[in-house]
Amino acid sequence: MTELKTVAENYIAAWNEVDAAARRALVARTFTETCAYVDPLMQGQGHDGIEAMIAGVRARFPDFRFILDGAVDGYGDKIRFSWALGPAGIPDMIKGTDFGLVAEGRLQAVTGFLDKVPPGM
Repeated sequence: MTELKTVAENYIAAWNEVDAAARRALVARTFTETCAYVDPLMQGQGHDGIEAMIAGVRARFPDFRFILDGAVDGYGDKIRFSWALGPAGIPDMIKGTDFGLVAEGRLQAVTGFLDKVPPGM
């Protein structure tokens, strides 16, 4: 379970990283080269696609931070964790739950669900 918690922590760190070079390194450490990411609003394939998605979210919400929301859960090569996103003072403006497949300590596939989104976002 420690490995899965580290995967989730690296994932959150990648989404929070504002420096492009540091973010690129986190993406490489967190996702396999062929990782596929999909949620109701966006999708990305491989390091370039995932990094572009994260950069877009960082540009749209520069003052927002992701946090893990609850415990990381999983078994075998499966992982599930929830997260919250928001500015200081409203850390859970947006909430979601992600499910992933892990291969050799990195995410191979991620399917995200949005649990809470304010109207108009």
